[in-house]
Amino acid sequence: MSDLFEFYIDGAWVKPHGTAIEPVVNPSTEQVVARITLGDSHDVDRAVGAARQAFAGFAASSLEARVDLLQRIIQAYKLHSEALVEAVHLEMGAPLSLARSAHVPAGLGHLVQALEVLRDYRFERRVGQTLVVREPIGVCALITPWNWPLNQLTCKLAPALAVGCTVVLKPSECAPLSAHIVAQILHEAGVPKGVFNLVNGNGPVVGAALASHAEVDMVSFTGSTRAGIAVAKAAADTVKRVSQELGGKSANILLDDAYLPSAVRHGLQACIRNSGQSCNAPTRLLVPRAQQQAVIDIVREVLAQVCFDDSQPTCAIGPVANALQFERVQAMIVKAIAEGSRLIAGGLGRPRGIERGYYVQPTVFADVTPDMLVAREEIFGPVLAIMPYDSEAEAIAIANDSPYGLSGYVTSTSLERSRRVARQLRTGMVHLNGARADQAAPFGGYKQSGNGREWGELGFEEYLENKSLFGY
Repeated sequence: MSDLFEFYIDGAWVKPHGTAIEPVVNPSTEQVVARITLGDSHDVDRAVGAARQAFAGFAASSLEARVDLLQRIIQAYKLHSEALVEAVHLEMGAPLSLARSAHVPAGLGHLVQALEVLRDYRFERRVGQTLVVREPIGVCALITPWNWPLNQLTCKLAPALAVGCTVVLKPSECAPLSAHIVAQILHEAGVPKGVFNLVNGNGPVVGAALASHAEVDMVSFTGSTRAGIAVAKAAADTVKRVSQELGGKSANILLDDAYLPSAVRHGLQACIRNSGQSCNAPTRLLVPRAQQQAVIDIVREVLAQVCFDDSQPTCAIGPVANALQFERVQAMIVKAIAEGSRLIAGGLGRPRGIERGYYVQPTVFADVTPDMLVAREEIFGPVLAIMPYDSEAEAIAIANDSPYGLSGYVTSTSLERSRRVARQLRTGMVHLNGARADQAAPFGGYKQSGNGREWGELGFEEYLENKSLFGY
């Protein structure tokens, strides 16, 4: 990759006002692969101004025109798919196999889903003698993270453009490379000037300026709960809409009739996939106390197959995304050990034979109790807490004993039983018996995991205002 010193504003690549330079580090090698410029409030003003200027015209565009635009974006995305694979691999360390099989397809899936929803969406509905019109909310600031850069970018961008909003994107300064390719994709697809704008920068400067900007109508933020609180506070003075997808500490309940070999393998792989850097990862494995040792034995068998390159794509994991995250995960492992969690696999330092890169050993603790830090705090690394329980009711109580409520997982040989338990979990999503996420269904959480929803039709409605025309 080459240095990316320009921002995309008002349909062109422009020189920023900000002058600070930030290196982009490949976490697999710890080598600088590119440099970016960090923007400032002047850059934010320029981008928001372009988005505001473009809003009226784009909001008035026909549904047919926006369908055609999304189709062109999808085609351009496909043409650039290998460049996106390489970018994700370089910027956040995903193995090429995972970037190719998951990261890049996730972005394409959200674009395709937005197109499908748009074709059938009813922007006007009759309620008695009133016509309720759903209109684009306006200028939207999209603030995206480094862990699933394309997934988080497109699940915001696609519905925003589909309904007629204009946007300013601030990707993570740690993983900006794929976002620059997306900007080029949108340019090639003919997105009108000012409809899409990209400004690089950090959270305290560019993120805060976007959240507090009087001409921004909505902020869609994905990141930590701590940062989400800061965004909400910055946005409060202008009473703009804030949609947040924040942290998680999802429980994976294996009921006493679950088939352990497949259930444990699936749960562990889901936990360490993407190096554990998924907000909805099942990081708490709740198992019947009498079955804990059997679960531990399976965990060790599965971990013995993990590799740290693409020699076995189905078992490969990469590094965590940056040095700060590596040190944070190491510190959390130290704390877990100090609190009395029983280490059964992994631990401190890099995996054996790896001397560079921010690689973390897949680490598993057993006999974890709900009061321990490893059971309560989001670690965002390949760290699993096995928590024994004595009854179904206790398992549900442990699962709900968390400040987070993003996702949950329930496995049983009885679908009816897993459904019943799932209904009692205070989370925005529950996976039953290993079911995958559905991009047509809403994604989001309860409690400190955020507010609002992304994906599918409900994701559309985050970017819409409702107008009632009485007596229509």
